[in-house]
Amino acid sequence: MSSDRVVLAYSGGLDTSVAIGWIEQATGMEVIAVAVDLGQGGEDLDVIRQRALDCGAVEAYVADAREEFATEYCMPALKANALYMDAYPLVSALSRPVIVKHLVRAARRFGASTVAHGSTGKGNDQVRFEVGITSLAPDLKCIAPVRDLALTRDRAIEYAEAHHLPIETTKHNPFSIDQNVWGRAVETGFLEDIWNAPTKDVYNYTDDPAYPPVPDEVLVTFERGIPVAIDGAGATPLQAVMELNRRAGAQGVGRIDIVEDRLVGIKSREVYEAPGAMALIAAHRELENVTLEREQARFKKGMEDRWTTLVYDGQWYSPLKRSLDAFIEDTQRYVSGDIRMVLHGGRATVTGRRSDASLYDFSLATYDAGDAYDQSQARGFIEIFGMTSKLSARRDSAFGAGVDLESEHLKLR
Repeated sequence: MSSDRVVLAYSGGLDTSVAIGWIEQATGMEVIAVAVDLGQGGEDLDVIRQRALDCGAVEAYVADAREEFATEYCMPALKANALYMDAYPLVSALSRPVIVKHLVRAARRFGASTVAHGSTGKGNDQVRFEVGITSLAPDLKCIAPVRDLALTRDRAIEYAEAHHLPIETTKHNPFSIDQNVWGRAVETGFLEDIWNAPTKDVYNYTDDPAYPPVPDEVLVTFERGIPVAIDGAGATPLQAVMELNRRAGAQGVGRIDIVEDRLVGIKSREVYEAPGAMALIAAHRELENVTLEREQARFKKGMEDRWTTLVYDGQWYSPLKRSLDAFIEDTQRYVSGDIRMVLHGGRATVTGRRSDASLYDFSLATYDAGDAYDQSQARGFIEIFGMTSKLSARRDSAFGAGVDLESEHLKLR
């Protein structure tokens, strides 16, 4: 393997365009640029590939990973109902392992010994990229031009202008933005003051929920935890996410504004838009409520939180993550059926559910005629269920440690 080549995760923007020449100048290594399409939109990838070559890359590799990302990364997150801090659907965290896979593949193909990424030294992505690369190819080295080679934004602008690079240079873009088909992440600028409310220009995937169009009813069909049809029309995972991005986004669904605990120990204000992801998670959760056995569902909740934290922390390829994948996949055996939702005014509200594998029994649940539940059995159940509480209360009373009914917070009124 050659030691004078580096594979760079390339976005086509200012920083990674400048990084091509900056890396060569600082290290003497040739740069292979790798751009990965995850449904982020924007410029055509052929345009991005040519820009990388024009900026000095010896080779530029473009990968269309949209279907791969939706199927192999977003769908496992959906099955896990993955919401970090009960809010963030892992928009950026999910994209890093698929980018890493294509970086490593390119390094092998083009004989590179090093992989470079554009992360700073204070964010989560540096960990996600480098732990992912180490997990797949422990022999590869990693560098980050911004962190390791002193590539600041001001220096990037100066370098681009001095070398007449074919890239827009501006000091006035207020936000740092990362987006893909699963959602959009926005930070920095005036958002760093956590008292400031987001302005309209922060959002792109969603319309203002305060002025919604008429309510939109949608039927999502699942098979084993994966959406396979929208309103009866067959859909791939990518098509399902894109369709709900469009329809839920038009209703302002999926806007998230949180102060988030980063892996590196910093609290960071983050604004996200994930209309398709949040609508699908709402639908999937409700179908699980119908089809998962109670104790299985309770245990899965804890596993979902652990799975989500692992992925957030860059441990997609870890042994524990693989083990949790196996458990979560087993829980999806009967998560098949239809969920009807109404999208309106920033909310995705479930209004109907049906499944051939449902554990909901109308004859047991109804209070009307046809009730098949024998209520006389409840007395014995309560006696047995409360036995341990009864015995411990009797012991407490015998040792003078019973509940003080006259204490301030337990006074009978």
